[in-house]
Amino acid sequence: MKALIVSRIDTAGALDFARVIKKTLHAEGCEAAYDLDTGAALGDAGEPLATATPDVVIVVGGDGTILRTIQQMQQPAPVLGINWGEVGFLADLDPDRALARVKTLPAGFSVEERMRIALHANNLPVGVALNEALIVTTRPAKMLRFSIIVDGVMAEQFRADGLLISTPTGSTAYAMSAGGPIVDPRIQGFLLVPLAPYMLSSRPHIISSDRNLEVRIDSSKPAHLVIDGQQTLDLGTRGTISISRHDRPALFVDIQRNFFEKVDRKLRRL
Repeated sequence: MKALIVSRIDTAGALDFARVIKKTLHAEGCEAAYDLDTGAALGDAGEPLATATPDVVIVVGGDGTILRTIQQMQQPAPVLGINWGEVGFLADLDPDRALARVKTLPAGFSVEERMRIALHANNLPVGVALNEALIVTTRPAKMLRFSIIVDGVMAEQFRADGLLISTPTGSTAYAMSAGGPIVDPRIQGFLLVPLAPYMLSSRPHIISSDRNLEVRIDSSKPAHLVIDGQQTLDLGTRGTISISRHDRPALFVDIQRNFFEKVDRKLRRL
């Protein structure tokens, strides 16, 4: 088994733990390497995430580190997240239990798929999101005008500060803070959450990923599209964003923990 180890590089404790993980895997007879950034921070060699083909990727960090790792991998590989951040909904393991679980990886593990969304702006591919895509005005305190089209039918029009287009996985991230529901990650659907809508009747929607979904912007104010907090694109004042289920889901090592038990445990930390 080959493992690639990725760590947040702004925290000495996380880097030290990444070094311990590599030694632990070597002791178990496994091949282990760092990604380029982690290796450079530790004064060691590393492999580029974009071309790496490991059997498992072990990430020491918070949700941001995991999202960035998945964004950079061209070939999805199962991710095992060790929480070295704040709440860490994507990081299933706490450091005090991580090494025991890491030692079991060579014997095999099951994999959990998480739906991602593919985004096209004016028919051009612009990115893939595991958590969410955010459309927001570039000028604070200014509203955007949105139209939601489902299967070619105008479903809703509203004005708001922005719009979150979330996956079920992202429902426990920004979407939850914005008043959206917590969605079972086994559901295949898109969650739309308006940000501070002008009309109180503009509520969150959950739409099947089998439907054709478009979001149109028509406003005098320019907008940005932010994907998983990692990429930012200018949308201008008018345009159409097409949302579809990506054909390659993100992969996670399944540690056999009930999703709702995890949510309850994580939320008690807030």
